[in-house]
Amino acid sequence: MISGYPIWVVMIIGIGVFAAGFVDAIGGGGGIISVPIYLLAGLPTHFALGTNKMSSCIGTAVSTARYLKNGFVNWMLAIPAAILAMIGAFFGTKIQLAVDERILKYVLLVVLPVAAFVLLRQKSLPETEGEMAPAKRRAIVWIGTFLIGIYDGFYGPGTGTFLLLIYCSFAKLDVRTASGNVKVANLSSNLAALTTSLLAGKVLIGIGLIAACFSIAGHYVGSGLAIKNGSKIIRPVILFVLSLLLIRVVLELLGVL
Repeated sequence: MISGYPIWVVMIIGIGVFAAGFVDAIGGGGGIISVPIYLLAGLPTHFALGTNKMSSCIGTAVSTARYLKNGFVNWMLAIPAAILAMIGAFFGTKIQLAVDERILKYVLLVVLPVAAFVLLRQKSLPETEGEMAPAKRRAIVWIGTFLIGIYDGFYGPGTGTFLLLIYCSFAKLDVRTASGNVKVANLSSNLAALTTSLLAGKVLIGIGLIAACFSIAGHYVGSGLAIKNGSKIIRPVILFVLSLLLIRVVLELLGVL
């Protein structure tokens, strides 16, 4: 038994977390896979979310380090973006307390197909950085990150995927640098959320550490493939994540989840 759960249940969680880490390192959105895995394993909602933050945070640190090692992070953009992501998440959480979450879900029913359409119109994500005035690029990255940070605090699933689309499609960053910068922003917000969950005692540390090992493996393999193959693998993974998120939103609105 680990944290009160049979070892076989923890191993199933680990396999799911590996898949989530793999997807997250490539196109973001790993939480769409990992959170339901924790819930299906029987963890109470707050513990599922808190324990997921532990495993995903540690895994994200590995993929972030790999992007850093290969020079795929623009620090002038990444550091302010990470701060703005946390500020946005704070305000998003505040808004969540005052607004019915179903409103956002109805908005997502329109946004998700549009995002998929925009991605499908592009034969590939940019492999090289496009021409753009530095001030304009900073504005797009920072404003976009702040707004997606609000979304992250309000609802959350697919945050990394939306950031990647903004960085590539609107800020014209190459897909590898965009992925590296997304990982820095995600790691910052995950650390803040993990700290909050730990202080509240909502993390099953034993399960979280074991799942983190699987997350590390998933993030390591996924980031390696993303760095090597670029748009060839990132684009289809993003479409996969958008599809999963759309299915989740529809099921939640129908009361199935």
